Amino acid sequence: MTTDPLAPLLALADVADAVEQARTRFDQTLGHRALRRHGGQVAAEVSLRSAVASAALEGRAHDRETVRAGTVTEPVLQGALRVAGALPGLSDLWPKAPRQALAKLHVLAARELVTEAELGRPVDDPVVAARLDALAALVAGGTQVSPLVLAAVVHGELLNLRPFAGPSGVVARGAARLVLLSRGFDPRGLLAVDVGHREREPEYVGAAGAFATGTPDGLRSWLRHYMAAVEVGADQLTAIGDEVLAAA
Repeated sequence: MTTDPLAPLLALADVADAVEQARTRFDQTLGHRALRRHGGQVAAEVSLRSAVASAALEGRAHDRETVRAGTVTEPVLQGALRVAGALPGLSDLWPKAPRQALAKLHVLAARELVTEAELGRPVDDPVVAARLDALAALVAGGTQVSPLVLAAVVHGELLNLRPFAGPSGVVARGAARLVLLSRGFDPRGLLAVDVGHREREPEYVGAAGAFATGTPDGLRSWLRHYMAAVEVGADQLTAIGDEVLAAA
């Protein structure tokens, strides 16, 4: 029997408990009354807020209401919006052809930011290529750990590798959300985990750096941050649901 390569992560101190707590918190929010009749509206708002947060984490912060009004043309923000909007349509492709899905995410994120020759093409580096192949194997069925753990690993690894020119962080955050969509944890795209990363940005940056060390403490730091961001995203869903009901 082959050992699951990500299973040891759950043995790190407090990680399994943090994963369970994050899963429970999100599950609790899925009973919100707004999702019964206004689920599409809620999902659209989650998508918008996720894109704004992702662009901000890439150094391009914009007022959410200005973005909603459609007056922000800044290319990183526009790329984040395109990525957020495309995720539901890529969820079937992701587990079958992860590298193809990543290329599509990069084309969406980096349009107008990198050369035509760079769009959708990873940097020419054999180490990056080998690690992308290993990551793709995990996504394509190489692990059975919680989708939350796989999403965290995909996110952290892509942040560390920066395999594409331009806004690689937007691609990494989109790919992590694709894990949650495609594995059935968040099939409706209701979890604004990127808002959690944005609200805890200093921790996000520090934990991502710790993940890059590959040490047990570094991996633990990133996983605990990721689960905390999921909880913030769950709280965000509740807040959005309340706002939608109040406006109905």
